[in-house]
Amino acid sequence: MARNKYPEETIQKILDTAERLFIEKGYDHTSLQDIIESTGLSKGGIYHHFASKEDIFYYVCNRIGQRNGEVLSQVRDDPALSGLDKLRTIFKVSLHPDRQAKMFCMMPYLLDNERFLASEMRSIFMEVAPCFIEPIIRQGIADGSIQTDAPKELAEAMMLLSDIWINPIVQPSTPEEIRARCAMYNQLFAPFGITDLIDEEIVQTLLSYHRMAQHEPC
Repeated sequence: MARNKYPEETIQKILDTAERLFIEKGYDHTSLQDIIESTGLSKGGIYHHFASKEDIFYYVCNRIGQRNGEVLSQVRDDPALSGLDKLRTIFKVSLHPDRQAKMFCMMPYLLDNERFLASEMRSIFMEVAPCFIEPIIRQGIADGSIQTDAPKELAEAMMLLSDIWINPIVQPSTPEEIRARCAMYNQLFAPFGITDLIDEEIVQTLLSYHRMAQHEPC
C-alpha cells in the first residue's frame, strides 16, 4: 500500500471538511460517511488519522479553541485596560459571533456527551482560568478594580458558572432561565467589584446562541 507522503495535509483536509459539515448540518446530523464522501478519502484513509467521528469533532473544537485563545491573549496583554475592563472585554470577544456562532451550530448538548463535557471542564481548569482569567484578576487586584484574596478560586468559579451553568449548549434551557442566570451571575460577583459583566448585549448574544443550540438553521 502506498504511504501518504503528506499526512499533515491530509489531516488538515479532514478537519477543514469536517468543520464545514458540522457547521452546516450539526454534529448529530453529520455522519462519518458524509466526511468520507466530502474529502474523497477512503474509510481507511480517515481511520488512519482518527478513531471516530467523535474524535474528529474533538480535534475540530480544539482547533477553534486555539484560534479563540489567540484573541483572548491580546486582551489579557493589553496594557491600556484595567483588570475589570479586561474581564468585560474578554466576555464580549469570547462570545463574538465570528468566533462562537460556528461552535453553537455544531455542538450537541454537552450533558449528552460525557467526553465533550469533560473536555470543556478540563479547558476551564487547565487553560482558560489559569492562563487568562486569573492573571487578569491579579492585575485587577493590583490596580484596585477587583477586590479578592482568592484570585485562583474566583477565576475558576467565574468560568464554571459562565461556561457550564449559563452556557446554552450544556443543557436545554428557556430564554427566561438564561436571563435569570445572567442576572444572578452579576449579583454573585458584584461584591468583588466585578459589576455589569453580563450586559444586555451579552444576554442577547446568549439568547441567539440558545436558538442555535436548539439546532435551528444557522
